[in-house]
Amino acid sequence: MTLPAPPADRLPDGFRVVLDPRTRRRDGGAALLGGSPLRLLRLAPRARALLTGDALTVTDATTAALAARLLDTGLAHPDLPPVDPADVTVVVPVRDRTAELDRLLRALRADLPDTALLVVDDGSADPATTAAVCAASGARVLRHATARGPSAARNVGLAAATTTAVAFVDSDCVPVPGWLGVLAAHLADPRLAVVAPRIVALPADRPGWVGPYEDAVSALDMGPRPAPVAPLTGVSYVPSAALLARRTALGAGFGEDLQVAEDVDLVWRLAAAGWRVRYDPAARVAHQHPARTCAWLRRRAYYGTGAALLAQRHGTAVAPVVMSPWSAVAWGLVLLGGRPGALAAAGVLAGATAKLAPRLGDPPPTGLAATLVVRGSWSAGRTLARSVTRHHWPVVVPLLGSRRVRRLVAAAAVADAAGAWWPHRREVGLLRFAAGRRLEDLAYGAGLWRGALAARGVRALLPARPR
Repeated sequence: MTLPAPPADRLPDGFRVVLDPRTRRRDGGAALLGGSPLRLLRLAPRARALLTGDALTVTDATTAALAARLLDTGLAHPDLPPVDPADVTVVVPVRDRTAELDRLLRALRADLPDTALLVVDDGSADPATTAAVCAASGARVLRHATARGPSAARNVGLAAATTTAVAFVDSDCVPVPGWLGVLAAHLADPRLAVVAPRIVALPADRPGWVGPYEDAVSALDMGPRPAPVAPLTGVSYVPSAALLARRTALGAGFGEDLQVAEDVDLVWRLAAAGWRVRYDPAARVAHQHPARTCAWLRRRAYYGTGAALLAQRHGTAVAPVVMSPWSAVAWGLVLLGGRPGALAAAGVLAGATAKLAPRLGDPPPTGLAATLVVRGSWSAGRTLARSVTRHHWPVVVPLLGSRRVRRLVAAAAVADAAGAWWPHRREVGLLRFAAGRRLEDLAYGAGLWRGALAARGVRALLPARPR
């Protein structure tokens, strides 16, 4: 599906960006280190003079170009006050969930009394009840006689809207007041197509053990830090549970032939067309997460089936392992070569450092190059460990007859669970987290392989090199 190209307009005067707290200045401020993937950005003397502190306000074409560069590399993020979301239509796709729909519409109307609400009933069994719930909140209703899927429902709402922006919100969500004003401020960027809030857990008394784990690391929660959204970055997609979109950027909208991963596909198509997509956790929308283990695992497996469909459309952007050749060689030597292999791996990393250093400056900053190589290798190792227990476990299982393989897999599983748990140690216990992590990965991996078999292609299973 072809999307329109973004306008050539620059960032407007008054647009303010602030350096990410993890961005580091190098060489007395002549370079910035940070972003995702990690990069070193050298500043021209003029740019260095403009960026004297941690913030930059656009005042002309030069500052606009610098601010845009900082945004696109993830070295900085917009710093914008909330605005009045006056020119927005909220589109809600729904099928049957009348209680959840009523809860959502009441919350939207309380927070946004003058905003247009448009509900697309995607073939509900009791359309009269859905219509009555909508009437109580002053929402307009469009109806499909038979279900066509959430993508088609969102697209019908997109086509019916006449406002500058359209907010898509699923019926099992409850936005936190003020969310839309935070997101609408991003529309000051003329190349911004979509901005997404943080999806948090809706407080509820849910039975079962999975709740605390899902609340801590839901697949819909992109974390506490703002970020640009693009393939193969720290935040590679945002879920369609809640999005604010510039109406003219979306063209015909979501891919209606996709019943899963349609949000990822849309984001990646927008990025390929040159639009910006952002994630802003300052805006929050609560979501009713699955309460029972079986439903939760089915959902994870369902998500996994989407990878093969994405691979058909976007190639290596969906690769489960992204690793440079020197990282791959180094880890291969460590895992298979014992102590001599570890020494050889150190030699490989030293060679990579020597090759990288001259590209970073003159004189070559060997210490910085070594830091980047080690960080890259460590990140690659974590990705490889996750792949063993998540994406490629069906290949690993037949090899577990080997004692060495069992020890490596056990070490990968423990290290992966412990590393992922540590940031959430105050929210959920280690044993519960580790059990949830392993079950989630088994379910996702099963769905991934089922999707690959159905698509008769292995592209979603293959590693890739960094771009």
